[in-house]
Amino acid sequence: MSLRLRDPGRNNGVAPEFTVDPKLLDAISPSGDRGGIVVGSGLGGEPLTISALRSVPTRIVLVGGLYLARQVALRAMAVGAWVVIATGRPAAWQVLPKAAGSGPNGRPSPLVQIRRLTPVDLPRPSEDAPLLVVTDGGPTPQDLFPPRSAWQTTVYVLPYLHPQATTVANAADIVLMQRLPVGQAELAARIWRLPPQMMRQLTTLKDDQVVALGTNLWRPLRLVTTGKEQQLLGPVRRGD
Repeated sequence: MSLRLRDPGRNNGVAPEFTVDPKLLDAISPSGDRGGIVVGSGLGGEPLTISALRSVPTRIVLVGGLYLARQVALRAMAVGAWVVIATGRPAAWQVLPKAAGSGPNGRPSPLVQIRRLTPVDLPRPSEDAPLLVVTDGGPTPQDLFPPRSAWQTTVYVLPYLHPQATTVANAADIVLMQRLPVGQAELAARIWRLPPQMMRQLTTLKDDQVVALGTNLWRPLRLVTTGKEQQLLGPVRRGD
């Protein structure tokens, strides 16, 4: 794993600049870091950002609920990413096309596409138009859209940890986990070789808390939401 959380208050180098319709920025929360996605705040209230849209193929695993997955997708849109959602529950994702609005011709914005859980041709990602693919396929997802090129990030939405998801979990560049029951926390400890104190922390997270896990990274953070996001997603919560 190589993806790292970044503090927007520090100089982390130059990231590409994306453009997006101002109406979209009014609807959802923009990132505090160019090219990054704000995922929450630290203990001191500082925004914490992940470099999710990168010049290398990237995998992100989300263990928890639909709220977290939809918020990550919305914030990727805010920094100019194309978003493709492969899901068996398309109605649950209609908030994204709603946030994207319509184009000049009155048709739904092409920025968001909701697809079935079958292989399809994807938009070609580039530095100016990165691609976020969300695979919402349950606890044992098929790897239908593995990231194969620069500027493509694939997000795997796991409602809970399952032993058969070990391969997907181990291949992730970063993992965001909400509170886990004891049995799943024990599985997480086996997958990522976590010490007992980290395993216990996973069982005591509050509904608005997430742990970010990566190489040399263990960072608890608090999910935050803007007023516009609350209108679309409701209050911050765990679960679907």
